[in-house]
Amino acid sequence: MSAAASMECRPSRRAVRLARLAALAPLPTGLWRIAGACGVPLGFSGDDPLADVSFGSGFSLYMIGLSVFAEALGFLALGLVQRWGEVAPHWLPLIGARRVPPLAAVIPAGLGAAALTLLGVLGAIGWNDPGNMGAPGSPTGAAYWVMTACYLPLVAWGPLLAAVTVAYHRRRGAGAPGRRLVTA
Repeated sequence: MSAAASMECRPSRRAVRLARLAALAPLPTGLWRIAGACGVPLGFSGDDPLADVSFGSGFSLYMIGLSVFAEALGFLALGLVQRWGEVAPHWLPLIGARRVPPLAAVIPAGLGAAALTLLGVLGAIGWNDPGNMGAPGSPTGAAYWVMTACYLPLVAWGPLLAAVTVAYHRRRGAGAPGRRLVTA
């Protein structure tokens, strides 16, 4: 591949920035959860499981695990702008050093973006509902605003991932610059 064709296949700076933001979107929520899992009071009271979390309990381990899992999913957005999203790392069994078919990244990323967007919209709409933050025992005052600020980036996660997925597809899809269309 020539230097010019190689430059055409690079992700745009905008796509790289959006991928980084998508990767960071679950981080504030995860840090909030991990703080709660470590015993930091989150503002919940009464019978709510978040009212009294002790480090090492099953619930605290669940909160930490959920945070790590969400951030790992967020990290995958970077694959849409990094070399490892085009060619599998050599150390991976069976697929190492092989080209990643564009649809193998676009389909799961697109479905993830759609699901995250739906969850973000529904979460924002129902944030203060009686079964959510409007429930008795939910945080109020500063604790409410801290939790809201930590969860707010999740609303942007889906749209950010969608934008990066579209950029990846345009860059790596069948009609992308530097790629030949295969016709039968």
